[in-house]
Amino acid sequence: MPKVSICIPTFNRIDLLPVAIESVLKQTYQDFELIVCDDGSSDGTADLMSKYQDNRIKYIRHQQNIGKSNNMRSGFDAATGDYFIKFDDDDRLTPDFIAETAAILEQDSTIDFVGTDHWIIDINNQRDEAQTMENSRIWGRKDLASGVVNNLLEAVFVNQSFQIGATLFRRQTVVEVGFMQPNWQNCEDNDLFVRLALAGKKGYYLPKLLMEYRVHAEQQGIDRAIPYLTGKQQYLQSYKFDSQKLENIRLKRLQETQLLLGLRLIETGETDKGRELVRKGKSFSTAKAWTGLGLSLLPLSVRGRAFDALRKVKG
Repeated sequence: MPKVSICIPTFNRIDLLPVAIESVLKQTYQDFELIVCDDGSSDGTADLMSKYQDNRIKYIRHQQNIGKSNNMRSGFDAATGDYFIKFDDDDRLTPDFIAETAAILEQDSTIDFVGTDHWIIDINNQRDEAQTMENSRIWGRKDLASGVVNNLLEAVFVNQSFQIGATLFRRQTVVEVGFMQPNWQNCEDNDLFVRLALAGKKGYYLPKLLMEYRVHAEQQGIDRAIPYLTGKQQYLQSYKFDSQKLENIRLKRLQETQLLLGLRLIETGETDKGRELVRKGKSFSTAKAWTGLGLSLLPLSVRGRAFDALRKVKG
């Protein structure tokens, strides 16, 4: 059996998926299996995958869309390696990712997962050094020491320093916590890291840029924002921490998420639900809440333009 299972969940990314696959095939560590799990793509992904002749590649195709976390779970269930990584179909691993992270797990059997830093790349695969450095700073990796993370819950919940596509896990460790929650569409990665920390698992941080995270236009827009904020609310409502410090942070983030989601829903016409969420999140920003409630009184035909105008003024 292979030592490492690498999973790439995909959905209608025929232009970017081959780049992700190629990054796996070019690993300096070659004892792996690659599992591509396809959530009902309609763009010719099945034909693309039929062209790969490498017997280390497994292709799981769902005839219908079963949802993001369910698709990921299908890839995880098919994995047989001692170590496991999942990364997205628009990202890439650098050639030494598996070699360097697996070496740490090999050296210390008490370590449950190894996370690294990562590059920011654009749609043309160009690395953005300035944005990479800023990303590392924002998510607390710039100040995160190399080695076992002592305050793991704070690192994964408060700073969100670990990126799931840049992390190699012991597969048994992930089995013990159940991998991704079924039927989740967003924030399933944050949730997994929090559950690992709460279960007392040991995480190791390797401060090297060993993965490439792509930023592109498909990740933007209100159509993506509403599902993301809905998932984030679900995630933040799943816990109640013993630490008062962490609990205060959780509640503040929940209020912010409810406020932002409410504003988006008001903008798109789900007025009653939006108003309810804005009221729940009002304590995060009274000014934003009252502005949103005021705009909710406008006819839907002009409401979108009013929100756009307000964003331009703030911008």
